[in-house]
Amino acid sequence: MTEPPQTAEPTPPPGGPARTPGATDPAAADPPQSPGAVRRRASLVGAVVSALLVVAIVLGSRLLRDFDSALLPYAVATVFLAFGVAYRYTVWISAPGARRLFRKGWGSFFSVANFRSAPTALPRMIATYLGFQKFLGARSHARWAAHQLIFWGCLLAAAITFPLTWGWFTFTSSTGAGPGYEMRIWGFEILGFDSLSVLGWLMFHGLDIAAVLVIPGAGYFLWRRMKDRGAITGQRFAYDLVPLLALIVISVTGLLLTFSSIFLHGGGYEFLAVLHMVSVVFTLIYIPFGKFFHIVQRPAAVGMQLFKYTSSRKDEGGEVFACRRCGRPIDTAPYVENLQGTMRDLDLGFADWAEYCPRCKRVLRGTAYLDHVKKGFK
Repeated sequence: MTEPPQTAEPTPPPGGPARTPGATDPAAADPPQSPGAVRRRASLVGAVVSALLVVAIVLGSRLLRDFDSALLPYAVATVFLAFGVAYRYTVWISAPGARRLFRKGWGSFFSVANFRSAPTALPRMIATYLGFQKFLGARSHARWAAHQLIFWGCLLAAAITFPLTWGWFTFTSSTGAGPGYEMRIWGFEILGFDSLSVLGWLMFHGLDIAAVLVIPGAGYFLWRRMKDRGAITGQRFAYDLVPLLALIVISVTGLLLTFSSIFLHGGGYEFLAVLHMVSVVFTLIYIPFGKFFHIVQRPAAVGMQLFKYTSSRKDEGGEVFACRRCGRPIDTAPYVENLQGTMRDLDLGFADWAEYCPRCKRVLRGTAYLDHVKKGFK
């Protein structure tokens, strides 16, 4: 990127607000750490999280009395998933920019002061930014709809699969014969239902419903990556296509298991069960190291949105940072200062550019280009 025309701190326009560069940053970066130290700490955190999950599985299944040994591969995959997520997250927040995002985001997320001043802000942002992802609708309504299908389908599948895999949920016949069933959580009866009722059908076909949601959403994104030139240009097979293919394989094989048990009297069930298990285990292990990792990162971004919102509230004395050149508002002052701090942490030398609006950045770059690059050309 071309440097601003000024070699020193740019002079604000007449009447523009004065800046105080070099001010003390409350979220100053920690001393840089070696990659080996980061990996050792991440491995330790991953091992601790995995051990805690194993303990939770043992205790939640009442010392494995409710644990289904047929689901052991899934349970082992979730332990590897816990290790991978903890490892990758620790490595991620070790980078200066991510660490600043982590501190600001989660600090705002759990801030009592923010909750007192704006009690509805956090639930609203969780619903709109994390749940319904309204920011995607501004890009494309079709992409938003497809992402919603994948999001809610995967959320439903995870809410059913993980507790069942860990032995936390059990469904047992209340009479030993007949349609009556009991749903138990950690050994305590929560709900009794008739397997032939609408509620019973929903209970036993929840994963099928999740598959029906996921298939069109993943299919749309797969079709888009085959047809859209913009998507094709920057896509990578392992990063962009494998996750979509994995979701489709999991969903299709899951539906085929139901089809086999109902219409084929179990024909081909064992093969489909193994194929379904392999695809699920592969996907769970892949999550921390592929595109699905943004699922874990997204809550910190929600906190960052809350940080921007609370810092811009007029009743909180929020100051809007104005462009150094034209005076137009850019963003909240705390957000711009946080961005400048991140640039200093990364030693980028672009902190001054954060004080200009996008239009003025283009004008300054064009002026510098004309003055320095094309100066000798007629």
